Amino acid sequence: MTVDTGQLREQAALPGRELTRLRALFIVAALWNFAGALPGLIDPAGMFAREFGHALTDPVMIAVYRGAWGTALLYGFGFLLVAFNPVRHTGIVMMGGLGKALFALNLAWLFSNGLTNNFALVVIAGDIVFCALFIAYLVRLRRLGLGLV
Repeated sequence: MTVDTGQLREQAALPGRELTRLRALFIVAALWNFAGALPGLIDPAGMFAREFGHALTDPVMIAVYRGAWGTALLYGFGFLLVAFNPVRHTGIVMMGGLGKALFALNLAWLFSNGLTNNFALVVIAGDIVFCALFIAYLVRLRRLGLGLV
């Protein structure tokens, strides 16, 4: 087994407690994604009804909605990769954070137009919190002089 000295050097730039906190952040981010993705994949019509307050019966739209949750599942696995090495996988965080921001904005627009119920507020708030934490993480790495991509 070989040791990647670049990886060790990158992680050494972060104090031990900070590295542990970042790993915890990305494990929680992965669990957040899995918490939505798994029910959305297993029962997309049920998840849609919880989120939007009415039935989803069109098989094509069920497949599209399931596909969106499949994307959330993949982001969850990406966040697990980031937890393994928070310094190396910044691109995943940038993409995941942008995805969360765009999803929160879209869901907020739907909510403000009465197209979803209060359940959406939990999702919007959670994704906004993760976006803020991801930005703080990226700023911190930048201040340490570590490359972001």
